[in-house]
Formats: sequence, C-alpha cells, structure tokens
Amino acid sequence: MARARNIKNSFITLTPSPLFQLFSISPFTSLFLSPKKSPRSHQRLFTSQNFAIFFLSLLLTFTFLGVSVLNFIQSYQDPPPCSLISPSSQNPLSSNSAMLFASLASSNTYNEDDHEPAGLANSVLVPLPAQLVAGNLSEEEREFWQQPGGEGYKPCLDFSLAYRRKSAKISKEKRKFLVVVASGGLNQQRNQIVDAVVIARILEAALVVPVLQVNLIWGDESEFSDIFNAKHFKRTLQADVRVVSSLPSTHLMSRQSIENQLPYNISPFWIRARFSKQLNEEGVLVLKGLDSKLSKNLPPDLQKLRCKVAFHALRFAAPIQELGNRLARRMWIEGPYIALHLRMEKDVWVRTGCLTGLGLEYDEIIVKIRESQPEYLTGKLNMSHIQRRLAGLCPLTASETARFLKALGAPSSARIYIAGGEPFGGHQALQPLAAEFPNLVTKEMLAQEGELSPYVNRSSSLAAIDYIVSLNSNVFVPSHGGNMGRAMQGHRAYVGHWKYIKPNKKAMLPFFEDSSISDEEFGSIIRKIHSKSQGQPERRTNKRDRDVTAYPVPECMRKHNTGVF
Repeated sequence: MARARNIKNSFITLTPSPLFQLFSISPFTSLFLSPKKSPRSHQRLFTSQNFAIFFLSLLLTFTFLGVSVLNFIQSYQDPPPCSLISPSSQNPLSSNSAMLFASLASSNTYNEDDHEPAGLANSVLVPLPAQLVAGNLSEEEREFWQQPGGEGYKPCLDFSLAYRRKSAKISKEKRKFLVVVASGGLNQQRNQIVDAVVIARILEAALVVPVLQVNLIWGDESEFSDIFNAKHFKRTLQADVRVVSSLPSTHLMSRQSIENQLPYNISPFWIRARFSKQLNEEGVLVLKGLDSKLSKNLPPDLQKLRCKVAFHALRFAAPIQELGNRLARRMWIEGPYIALHLRMEKDVWVRTGCLTGLGLEYDEIIVKIRESQPEYLTGKLNMSHIQRRLAGLCPLTASETARFLKALGAPSSARIYIAGGEPFGGHQALQPLAAEFPNLVTKEMLAQEGELSPYVNRSSSLAAIDYIVSLNSNVFVPSHGGNMGRAMQGHRAYVGHWKYIKPNKKAMLPFFEDSSISDEEFGSIIRKIHSKSQGQPERRTNKRDRDVTAYPVPECMRKHNTGVF
C-alpha cells in the first residue's frame, strides 16, 4: 500500500472553499471530478446535447455568483438609511406631528446639566406649525400661502466610517489650536464660523471659540457668547472638532502672526500644504478675513459638517432665543404672515451704487457718501445706476416690493413682518408699501416695554431676533440677495422646504417699466416667472459654486419613502 505524501505547502488547505462547494452542487460537477474515461467515452461526453447542458449550467452559476457579489458589495458600501424622528410639523392640524429629521452618526451624549436629550434632531431651530388658511380668498391668494412641499427630502448627515474613525483622535487634540477672527454682520459671521470649524477639522486642530471683530459700521462689540450658545456649540461638535473657550497658557505668545491674505476658493489640499507645517511647529494658527474664501465644493463629509454647524451647532444664546420665540408666537397667533427682509439701510444704498427711490434729496446724500468713500462700492464699477437696476443688482424699493407682492397673490390684509435695519428715510421709505399692505409689523412694535432694551446698539442680536421671527413665517421674501437671504433659504429648506420666494429682478423689472400691461396680465407674468422659485428642493450640484448651507440637497438631505406621520 502506497505511503501517503506529507504535504508541507502552507498555501494548500484541505478545507473546501465556498467557491468549490458552489461548483460541487452544479450540474457540471462531473466535468471537474469524474474519473478518467476511455477515449471513446471521452468523445461521447461532448455531444451537442451535453455541451448545451454544460453551457446553460455555466451561465446560471456565474449569474448567481455575479448577483451575490453585487448584493454583498452594495450592502457593504451603502450607508445605513437615516433613522427619522419628529420634532415639528408643517401640518396645520397637528402641532405634534413633525417634519422628520435624521439621527446623525456622530450624535451627542445626554448632558443632565443642560436638560437636553441625546442626538441632534432636538438642536435644530424649527418653525411653528403652519396655520390652516381660511376665509374668502381668491385662487391666487390661496396659492400664495400654499407650501411647496419637500418631495420627500429629509435631513441626513450620515458621516462616513473613515470620518468617524478620525474623529476619535481629532476630538481629543490638545497640541494644535486654530483661532479665527470673524467680521461683518450676523450672517456673515455665521458663514465664517461654519468655515472655521471645517478648517479646524481639515488641519486636525482644536478650535478656539471664534473671536467676533468689532463691527465698524454698527459699532457692535458683542462677543461670541453674547449671540450664540457657546456650551451648545462645543457639545454639538464634540464628535467632530475639539472646541475650547481660550488658548491654554502654554500657547500664549507675545507676538502672534495673523494670516489675513487668503485667496478665494481654497481647497483642503491647499490648506494643509500652506498651514500644517506652521501649525505643527508653533502650535497656534490665527486666521482673519475668512469670508467666502473656503471652496464651496468640498468632500461630502466636510459638506455635511458645514450643515451640522449651520443648522445644529449655531444656536442663539438663551435670552435672544427666548425673546425671538416670544415675538414669533405673537405674530403666529394672529394667523399666517410674511417675513420681508428689506435691504434699504443707508450702507446698502452706498455699496450697491443704486438710487433709493426716495427722491433727489436722499439720492444726493448717498452719492456724496459714495464719492467720499469709493471703496464701499462693490463690483461693476463701470455700470450706471440704471444698468445696475436692470441687471438685478439693486434692492427692490418699497413701491416695487408692494407691486411684486400683489402680483404674487399676497392679500392686502396680509400681516408682514419687516426684518432688517432701520431703512434710510425712516417711515417715509416704507410709505408706498404701507399704502398697499397696512398691516406692517416690526420687532419694535411686537416687543413689550423693556424687552429690547438689552440689545440697544447690538445689531447682531437684533438681527438674530429677525432671523427667528423670519424662520417662523409662512412665506419669506428677500428684497435683495445677501447673507441673510441665503441663510434663510438653506434653513427653511433643511426644516421642510418652507416657502421662500426669491425675486428674479433681472427677469421681471422690464415688465415693471411697461405701462401697457394690465394688472391682471402683470400678475400672471410675475407668477409664471417665479413658479419654480417657491422654495422647492433644488440640487446644489446643478450649479457647483453654490453654498451647501443655502442648498442642502443632496449632500445634507436625502429622499425617504417613510411617511411623515
């Protein structure tokens, strides 16, 4: 009897592989395992009938294999579906029903001192439920109050596994620190704070609570904690970036260089190449002038982080939030309302190079300021004020705004909350609007005695109150572009695509000049121009240079088949 061979090759296993087992059950097993045949029987094996059976068996087996492999890859690669929860609703019949929010992968732990439940869904500022519109309204008026619908898109910040693995190290960083100085008004500061968090994540550095530069135009000396809830900011981002209140004593320097000459559209690669070595050597990096410098097109995880900061982490300080909520409820209790962000402040007219619509006396004041300080004029220096207006570069005047709202179908009885600073020209500037819509309301009219006293000369705090009341409105209309309009556009989209009508000034202003058009025809034209500009879901990726915090679809929102209720 022959002695068995001693097999020493470690690459050979006696355990049959799954692939081998799969073959073993197929009809053509005998082709691989049958004993040797005589030449005659070997020839008979490959008859046309046997060859057909062999070919079909081979096809079926490899089809099964392909489907199995594809299913395995898909189930491995696809992120788990976002689980949904219900903090609020647009349903006018149920204040407890809700727009659904994503349960985020990098969730926050419960903090008993703050009395806030775990997860990010409860950190989003959401509007009060929309009221049921009733009364004797025309078809156009009913259509005006109707919400556009979200087409099934819900917030979903499903950070990748690689992102979450890195978080364990980055969130404990104690050697490298990023300091950012944010300038401008409230919403300009918000944009820079969002990008500061993203840059800290890119550099794997801890972030010092951003420093707010004193606003030279409004004289606002507010600090971060005066406007935003610093504790909530730190807690919400604890899984993404370590946020500290101040630099440790070991990193304080008598002279610290400040980087304030950043180019536009900087990428994560550029940031690492430019600052990683300096940050590793010095331990501190100070950035200033960050507004609109970071690229709008970042990797998916960083886009999600932008949304997390903008819509979850940047909650207003408790006193501001409570007052804003009180004023919003006072508007809401009376029924549906419009929030109108009028850009009619003196500095806006100076910067845009446009006429005020208030007459020669006021226009001459603006021209003199502009001539004495030409650096305030922003862009398109070779255009006249008429060319600027027809190009859509000027804010709508009060009379143009009134005609625009009437054409859209807003009833004359509609209550309109005026957001924004004091208009140049005071009450006279608003007179054409008040003549058509007498129910104009401001925060000063809504507030009770003493409620606004803490915020005298605090323009950012007053802007935050406007933000809260505007978010709760049934319809939001900006008279001009800008940071507030973009912030409101993105936030209203994120919480369920609430109505947001952005005037297409370039398309509609020629019809304002045509006196031969009847009011009925004018209204039909304006509604047709804006039929696709009602706040419906609009993908950011259709125009890549859009800000994800203004267009959160598709990076921060995903379609769900799950029912809302």
